[in-house]
Order: sequence, then C-alpha cells, then structure tokens
Amino acid sequence: MDLILWRHAEAEPATEEIADEFRKLTGKGVKQAGKIAYWLDSTLPETCRIFVSPTIRTRDTADALVACGRKIKVIPELGPQASAQDILRIANWPNNREPVVIVGHQPCLGQVVGHLLGHASQGYSVRKGNVWWLSQKQREEEELTTYLKAVMSPDLVVR
Repeated sequence: MDLILWRHAEAEPATEEIADEFRKLTGKGVKQAGKIAYWLDSTLPETCRIFVSPTIRTRDTADALVACGRKIKVIPELGPQASAQDILRIANWPNNREPVVIVGHQPCLGQVVGHLLGHASQGYSVRKGNVWWLSQKQREEEELTTYLKAVMSPDLVVR
C-alpha cells in the first residue's frame, strides 16, 4: 500500500476574527498547492483515494487536485484534532489496495511518519505544502517493510 501524506499549504494566521478552522491559503499557499497537485496528478494512479480534513486550508489545498480532475472526500475525523491512529484507520493502512492521499495537519502527519518508520516516540516535521510518500513492499520471504518512497516540496516542482 502507498500512503501519501500532504500537509496543507501556507495559510493565513488565526486571529480573533478568523478561527483556526476558517483560515484560508495565502497567495504563496495557493501556488504551493498548485505545484504539488501538478506533481501528484502526474504521479498518482487514477484509482487513488483522496481524503481531506474539513478545515478551509486543507480543502483549499486539495482543490488544486480537484482542478486536475481528481475527486476528494472530506472526512471530519481528519481535522486538526486527529491522531495518527485516526489517519491509519481512515486510510485502512496497511490493507487498502489503492493508494491513499491524506491532506491534513501537523503534528499528526509527522506522528504517522514516525509510527510507520518505527520511531513512534519521534514526530517528524512535515513542512507546509510538502508531501511524504510512504510505501510497503514484501520481497520473497522477507517481512513486509515500510519505507519512505519520496518527500516532495513545492520548491522542487517545475511547472
């Protein structure tokens, strides 16, 4: 199984007038989302499932994939309060036959990375707009192994 973790792109700060869940992407964030969506769309199979936190910034980030013709599903349990176990359950890790993209938040995404790479007590830093792609493989008689397939930053995507 492939699990692709995409942290929302850069968003405006929360203020007294703008609650956390209503924060929108900045101009830079829109560009970040567009670049990563372009890369993901050219890399992901058509059968990929895309699950998104209900916050405005994650939905705005995922909308860049919608603009590429992809379908997304907003999952309330993927909000900022989500745990690593919530993400793994929603993705059906490791049993899903199709790749799954989760568009979500820190620190939870970094905790998923740590858990899957065998460093459960260590949360990784997933930067805004970045994608961490984890995969599993089984070679002949060896155990199923989880490995980091790619880390992609919007700065690395040329459009």
